[in-house]
Amino acid sequence: MLAVPGGDQQQQEEEEEEEAALGSGARYAKAGAGPAPLAPSQPGGGGRCRGQDYSSQAAPPEPEPGAGIGPGAERPRTAMAMAWRAAPRAARLLLGRRGIASCIDPSTGLTEDQKEFQKVALDFAAKEMAPYMAEWDEKEIFPVETMRKAAQLGFGGIYVKPDVGGSGLSRLDTSIIFEALSTGCTSTTAYMSIHNMCVWMIDTFGNEEQRRRFCPSLCSMEKFASYCLTEPGSGSDAASLLTSAQRKGDNYVLNGSKAFISGGGDTDVYVVMCRTGGPGPKGISCLVLEKGMPGLSFGKKEKKVGWNSQPTRAVIFEDCVVPVGNRLGAEGQGFSIAMQGLNGGRINIASCSLGAAHASVLLAQEHLSVRKQFGEPLANNQYLQFRLAEMATRLVAARLMVRNAAQALQDGREDAPVLCSMAKLFATDECFGICNQALQMHGGYGYLKDYAVQQFVRDIRVHQILEGTNEVMRMIVARNLLQG
Repeated sequence: MLAVPGGDQQQQEEEEEEEAALGSGARYAKAGAGPAPLAPSQPGGGGRCRGQDYSSQAAPPEPEPGAGIGPGAERPRTAMAMAWRAAPRAARLLLGRRGIASCIDPSTGLTEDQKEFQKVALDFAAKEMAPYMAEWDEKEIFPVETMRKAAQLGFGGIYVKPDVGGSGLSRLDTSIIFEALSTGCTSTTAYMSIHNMCVWMIDTFGNEEQRRRFCPSLCSMEKFASYCLTEPGSGSDAASLLTSAQRKGDNYVLNGSKAFISGGGDTDVYVVMCRTGGPGPKGISCLVLEKGMPGLSFGKKEKKVGWNSQPTRAVIFEDCVVPVGNRLGAEGQGFSIAMQGLNGGRINIASCSLGAAHASVLLAQEHLSVRKQFGEPLANNQYLQFRLAEMATRLVAARLMVRNAAQALQDGREDAPVLCSMAKLFATDECFGICNQALQMHGGYGYLKDYAVQQFVRDIRVHQILEGTNEVMRMIVARNLLQG
């Protein structure tokens, strides 16, 4: 079940500490508007960046107008810009301040329960993910222990049934949580969304024995899962996959390979689409494999532009023997299972895009307020004001579309699959544009790895490709409109 802290006393203590940090005039949103701060004595509190301590101030010193990026030049680091580098307490406070871009407040329209677990996710993102986001990216670290901490809050099986360890929340609730977590590290959150999709597939299409064998350890993230559909020769044309599974008594013998598998080689459970029958979608079945099975191996770790906190490898099957008891559903049902999983996966990845875009808008807003050119803050430039307004508008529009699709999927509406495709198309395109524009507003600084905005750009770019390319999303929408 989802674990949430409660009590008016805790909330009052947080508010008092926040106001003490920023002054008596500071006011913060209630549950859902932002994470609670860390005290300087706690791990991660009061971070330092290149000798500058930002733990007790709202922003670092303002640079001189025209400061460059050459050797020895003073860089206009803002509290928020450095948040993803050393988790200064001021950055977490900024994320929760009511005065910052309230028109894009992600808690607008949510129930009190939704605001509460949104606040839990935002707090976790600020405390456990944002401080390490750059390190995970640079060193290509798969943050297993951090994700297990997230699982203790119920984030390992968010929309999985409670009887096997899940939180039993709705698709809309799930979207809210992934958006919040993604503000701390988009790459790690995206992997968590894939893991959640795999657990849901086992929970929904597995029999009782399979559910109880696999789901509890996956919900706790004692074990991790990977989704295996794409192959070297079948990307968008997934129904043409070639990985074969020949039935021999009580086993299947798999041969073939999968490409671009998130978590591949480091994860424990593989939900694999394979061909047990003739050509086309009706010949595809779904098997659950476990790491260590004879004949299961992995390719080299891929070097990627982004998503570096999760490993990506080919998954290879060479006469890999899998018990028939590991098949989800009936033979020939695999493609349907894969597509139903992807409906939710598209909402999940769109939600991760929302979190990256929201963080980037805040980074841009803060940078424009601090950076000076031609003797005045960039925020006084009307062109940049208009661009910031457009970014905020596109963010809110994308969020509304994603949440509408999530609700339709939860309700089992007939138009849910196409709405999920529309939401994935619109949100991932628009949110990448928002992050890219935020980088542009940072000028040369945005291209430096000292600044988090460039990592959001790199991590979010692939969202327009995976879970069905945005070209395929357009095909799905057009087919729906033109069908007789």
